[in-house]
Amino acid sequence: RRSLCACAASSSSWAKMSSLLCNCVRSAGLRAGQPVREMATLKEISNRLRSVKNIQKITKSMKMVSAAKFARAERELRPARTFGEGANVIYQQLDDGADKKKKDSAAGDRVMLVLSSDRGLCGAIHSSLVKTVRAELEQTNDNCKLLVVGDKARQILSAKHNDKFMVTFNEYGRLPPTFGDASFVAQQLLESGLEYNKGTLYYNRFKSVVAFKASQMSFVSPAQIAEAENFGNYDSVDDAVLEDYVEFSLAAVIYGAMKDGAAAEQSSRMTAMEGASKNAGEMINSLTLKFNRTRQAVITRELIEIISGAAALD
Repeated sequence: RRSLCACAASSSSWAKMSSLLCNCVRSAGLRAGQPVREMATLKEISNRLRSVKNIQKITKSMKMVSAAKFARAERELRPARTFGEGANVIYQQLDDGADKKKKDSAAGDRVMLVLSSDRGLCGAIHSSLVKTVRAELEQTNDNCKLLVVGDKARQILSAKHNDKFMVTFNEYGRLPPTFGDASFVAQQLLESGLEYNKGTLYYNRFKSVVAFKASQMSFVSPAQIAEAENFGNYDSVDDAVLEDYVEFSLAAVIYGAMKDGAAAEQSSRMTAMEGASKNAGEMINSLTLKFNRTRQAVITRELIEIISGAAALD
């Protein structure tokens, strides 16, 4: 009798424990002995957690690299911006009569020089610049020709305005821009033989670490400089001197815009990588919590199976 009573008490305690564990599992949304639908396994969650951690390491490294490049770009921006703005003032103050002639002409050939980059992962810096160029192309009646520096802007603009491309430049943005790069772009524009009555330079102007603006600057053709009334005030200006001056002043404007765009790109990439690292951290916390809950559910289910089997044997 004592042994039977002990076995009955033992089986009763096992049954009570099994019932308690089943209630705990049901409260967590699980049922003993039934497969759980739409729940990732521990291995899947672990693999995803590992991949997100690796991505976070990459984004943090890119943020540090961008911060170092931004510090250099910001130092080089101040003298380059002064250099470019000085040349642009000369363009703006050439001759009021030439400006009137340019405004009186309803339509004509127009050059649009777009400065972007080959590199991405820097927020909306390229798309905002292309959006400005597209809006200008839709509003103007001029016969526009595009000179695009950088693959990012070229890829977006080629979808609708592929017939307007005149010259494209790639392999730009991996290294800091130099005056030689600006001189090469200016030389290609002047040697293309295109006669235009208006030129516009589109670039990203750096404002602060978290702000930039898609801006534009105007430049004139060599013929307009030669026809300016005030240009005759300077002595001994022949065709060779005029050619050198036009190329140098245009290169100076492009160089200042390139430095502005480089600083804006590095600051935008630094901000984007900081946001990506923050989002990866939040995802890691969420996956870690999901992993722990799934592991507890698996352990609980295994305990239920063991207790149920022991109770069945008794």
